[in-house]
Amino acid sequence: MASTVYIFGQMAVKSYDDYFTQYGSPFLPILQKFQGTLLAATKNGRTLEGEAFGNWTVLMQFPSKEMAYGFVTSEEYVSIVEKQLPNLPKENILAEPSKKNTAPCIAYISFKLAQKDPQATFVVAPSDHLILEQENFQKIVEQSLDFVSNIKALATLGIMPTNPNTGYGYIQYEGLEVSKGVYKVKTFTEKPNAEMAEIFVDSGEFFWNSGIFIASLSSILDALNKHLYSLSTIFEKGIKLFNTNNELHFIKKTYSECQSISIDYGIMEKAKNVSVVLADFDWSDLGTWGSLTSHLPKDEQKNSIIGKNVYTFDCSNCLINVPTDKTVMLDGLQDYIVVDTSDKLMVLKLSNEQELKAYLKKMGLSA
Repeated sequence: MASTVYIFGQMAVKSYDDYFTQYGSPFLPILQKFQGTLLAATKNGRTLEGEAFGNWTVLMQFPSKEMAYGFVTSEEYVSIVEKQLPNLPKENILAEPSKKNTAPCIAYISFKLAQKDPQATFVVAPSDHLILEQENFQKIVEQSLDFVSNIKALATLGIMPTNPNTGYGYIQYEGLEVSKGVYKVKTFTEKPNAEMAEIFVDSGEFFWNSGIFIASLSSILDALNKHLYSLSTIFEKGIKLFNTNNELHFIKKTYSECQSISIDYGIMEKAKNVSVVLADFDWSDLGTWGSLTSHLPKDEQKNSIIGKNVYTFDCSNCLINVPTDKTVMLDGLQDYIVVDTSDKLMVLKLSNEQELKAYLKKMGLSA
């Protein structure tokens, strides 16, 4: 009997102040205002995150594989996930009590599955991505699942870069395929500056890091034990508590003790069995303002407006996000981002979005 494939969507745990001041993310003013859900509603009334993950649960149907789905999010956003994904069993929603980055998240998934289904294979995918070429996406995910099932490897999907974007991480790969469309990883690089991003793209040796993680349970448990032993040990203590009434209490205690570390830094950069699968589909990471504007409704002047009382005059191609109870008038803005919250106002040229982190650092607002 084929092992079950588990698909986990992930909405990162972030606090408003940390995310806005450290990253200038487009999501936090919206998350704060609407209790954790992305405001960007699609035509059917679902949020972009609900739409994106909902699409994946439809797409990831493979006749030869038994499928199961879950979602990892912050405790405070569980009700939002339940509303957006009403067909997802409540017991399949994993609530993280605090922000600890991606490695503890994947450790939580891994040890919960280890107690339930030791032969499992799983995919962990950020929920703020949109996949526009669905047939190719399904084909590549199935290819990746077969690869990690047959070879003891950890895999991630790499996107062929179309520009030197500093908003994405980069994966350097070796030239020879280890399997069709699959390459051994040489290096991971977090979001580079503009100069390095241009060098990466010009070299032809780098993919964008999609953040989509694929592995067999046995491979990731081995990697956790080898490269993040202390983290692995903490979660392993509760192996008999997962999928019981005592799980939530154990997770609260565990998250208060474990380190905050990304899966890329903790494992993927160190492990020798990491591969990247070339993902040949139209992909959008909604983690930047520019990518978000591509999917929001627009008025006749191509402005995306979030707010009930916004009046624009001679404004075009702007993203405007203001409180619903505030009346705002804007005149003469072309290609700007305007975000107003209860205590912060940002007016930024769209073309300067990639400089936002540097601006915030100069203001003393970033870590």
